[in-house]
Amino acid sequence: MQDISLEKAVAMLLAQVSRVREAEEVPLMAALGRRLAEDYSAPFDNPPFDRSPLDGYTFASEATAGVDKEHPVKLTIIGEECAGQYFDQPVPLGAAVRIMTGGAIPAGCDCVVRQEDVTAAGDTLYVPQELQPHENYCFAGEDIRKGTLLAKAGTRLTAAHLGALASMGLATVKVIRKVRIAIASTGDELLQPGQPLAPGKIYNSNLYSLGGRLRELGFEPEVIGILPDDVTAAAAEIAKWQDKVDLFLTTGGVSVGKKDIMHGVVAEIGKRLFWRVCMKPGGPAIAYTFGKTLGIALSGNPFAAYATFELLARPVLVELSGEEKLAVRQAQAVLTDAFPKASKGRRFIRAYYENGKVRLPQQHASGSLFSVVGCNAFVSIPAGTDPLPPGTKVDIILL
Repeated sequence: MQDISLEKAVAMLLAQVSRVREAEEVPLMAALGRRLAEDYSAPFDNPPFDRSPLDGYTFASEATAGVDKEHPVKLTIIGEECAGQYFDQPVPLGAAVRIMTGGAIPAGCDCVVRQEDVTAAGDTLYVPQELQPHENYCFAGEDIRKGTLLAKAGTRLTAAHLGALASMGLATVKVIRKVRIAIASTGDELLQPGQPLAPGKIYNSNLYSLGGRLRELGFEPEVIGILPDDVTAAAAEIAKWQDKVDLFLTTGGVSVGKKDIMHGVVAEIGKRLFWRVCMKPGGPAIAYTFGKTLGIALSGNPFAAYATFELLARPVLVELSGEEKLAVRQAQAVLTDAFPKASKGRRFIRAYYENGKVRLPQQHASGSLFSVVGCNAFVSIPAGTDPLPPGTKVDIILL
């Protein structure tokens, strides 16, 4: 199928993918921002024991009945407990244990008095006030009760979630695996940044703009690099990723030139879905499948690759990830600058959107990438549109 509308192309792509639901177990510290694959409930109370909220002394409140400043009660100090320790013998009536914040309340005690409110001399404690049962006392499960739902499946984990799960002793959690994406560029004319610039060569910008954009959207692509203008070699490299990634993106090799190899690559490794979308720039895009993996081959022109990624690949990523917030938004705005060209076919031009208005850069060529810097929208121009004067109300896509 070829020469199809953008909407038809997107529908065909979405028909090939579904939301990733496979789970993987990861260390808790690595789970920030990931979505849970299952519900997590508290396996025990937290705190798991009654504890002291302050530094002081713990004892049976019954021993202070009728006590006042003139007639303090004398208790015998029989031990000391810091947080992390455990006083494992019952405390009889008339005895006390010195306790620090977070320490477990020993058996036989039901209150805590502040260290500043009492006097200690040797092993004798003078308590000049009456205390009530459970005064200055934290109960087991005060923070989280056993069985409490900590987080439901699908929850995106925040730092607070990590803390709550860690308090339950969980070192790992099951999360939805990440969407797997591989990216590559084709072209013998390409050099990687850092190599000496040779005659007839250009540096590979597409791999960086595409990889950077994927990371901006929250994905972590596998960067393959540059594929040669050789059908067999390129096909062999791409085929290695069959069923290992959900989406394989390439730039270049999609038109009708001598070295537009992606037609041959697709014929060798998979099945073509469509070629050529009725839009400018980036119309010669190819979509195909190999195994369970979806491939989209974008134009090699820098802005064309950038635009078709947003318009073709981004909806696929939304479907795979379930992240609706990543979907492009449509709006209307007023042009502050003229667009001097008639648009025989459907066209998308880069733009700067702010407060209901869009400004246009001076450069609109498909091969120009620098003019994309700072752009946050595309102006969508229908086929058969005359040049657009300032003040024209236009449809825009917010990126």
